[in-house]
Amino acid sequence: MPIYLYQNPKTGEIKEVAQKINEAHLFYEDGIEWLRIFTVPQLNTEGTLKADCTDKQFSEFTKNKKGSIGDLWDRSKELSDKRKKVYGQDPVKEKYKKDWSKKRKNRRFIE
Repeated sequence: MPIYLYQNPKTGEIKEVAQKINEAHLFYEDGIEWLRIFTVPQLNTEGTLKADCTDKQFSEFTKNKKGSIGDLWDRSKELSDKRKKVYGQDPVKEKYKKDWSKKRKNRRFIE
C-alpha cells in the first residue's frame, strides 16, 4: 500500500498514512480533517539490497542485469559502503582479508 503524508492544520504535525490507491485520500483525527501533502512519486525499478545481504542474494539480484563487470564492482562497492556505515567496518571485507592471509601463511593483506 502506498504511504501518503498528512499535516495537522492546527499543530503542523505530519503523519504517514498507508492507504489503498482506490480509497478516498482523506485523514481525520479527533474530528479534524488533516491536509494532504502532495509529493513527487519516487520509484526504484532497480530494487535495492540490504547491507547484510548474503552472497547468494547478491548473485540472484545481479544475475539477469545488463551491464559490465565494472557495474558489478560498483554495486559491490556500494554494498560495502552500506555495511561500513551500519557496522563501522565491512565484515565481509574483513573476513576476505582474514581468509586471504590464512591461505598465504599469515601474510598481511595490503590494500
